[in-house]
Amino acid sequence: MSDHQHGHGQQHGHDHGGPRREMPPLPQSAEGLPAWWEELYSGADMRWSGSANARLVEAVAALEERGVTPGRALDLGCGEGGDVIWLAERGWTATGVDVAHAAVAKARSAAAARGVDVVLERHDLTETFPEGEFELVNAQFLQAPVGWPRAEVLRRAAASVARGGHLLVVDHADPPPWSQLDREAVGFPTPQQVLADLALDTGAGESWEVVRAEVSARPAAGPGGEHGHLNDSVVLVRRLP
Repeated sequence: MSDHQHGHGQQHGHDHGGPRREMPPLPQSAEGLPAWWEELYSGADMRWSGSANARLVEAVAALEERGVTPGRALDLGCGEGGDVIWLAERGWTATGVDVAHAAVAKARSAAAARGVDVVLERHDLTETFPEGEFELVNAQFLQAPVGWPRAEVLRRAAASVARGGHLLVVDHADPPPWSQLDREAVGFPTPQQVLADLALDTGAGESWEVVRAEVSARPAAGPGGEHGHLNDSVVLVRRLP
């Protein structure tokens, strides 16, 4: 999903710069989200910058400092491929998924243009999930205002983390200062709410370490050139070996 000043939706989590055109009107229910995302990514132009999300770059740098080496990575809501391509360029065996066929097609084109080998698949995460286990699962801004079963998807994401691997969940903690969004209607989960939704340590023999769970600010620019800060809820957990 994009920054909240740009819109909401299902299964896309990327803050790669401002949109090139207006967002389509939000659907009235979760059933309309796949079509909404399809419309969002229709057309020949790229919606985002193609850069990796800042919190992913930050998290991977911290993992590298701790001696974590690249393994298998899964990017949930890959959009046009900014995060999954960046991970592959850093040596990860990377898989990206998105609900929109148009997004997956654009990600494939972007990966080919940069000479990167990635796996890209179309999934509605409420129905299907990528197979296998991953040393890093990246879930950026999987927030939706119309009843999407986010907690269920996050628990499936946690279940796909290999022992010793990490899950990164990044959310908007507040509306952007330049937005007109209704906090109550949209919902901005705290790190504690994310951990509660994940329901970690409930399976037999399962154990997790909370590496990071905090709200952190970063500079950002609005669609009209406004400058300010965005607050992100950042949760990084590690499944113990």
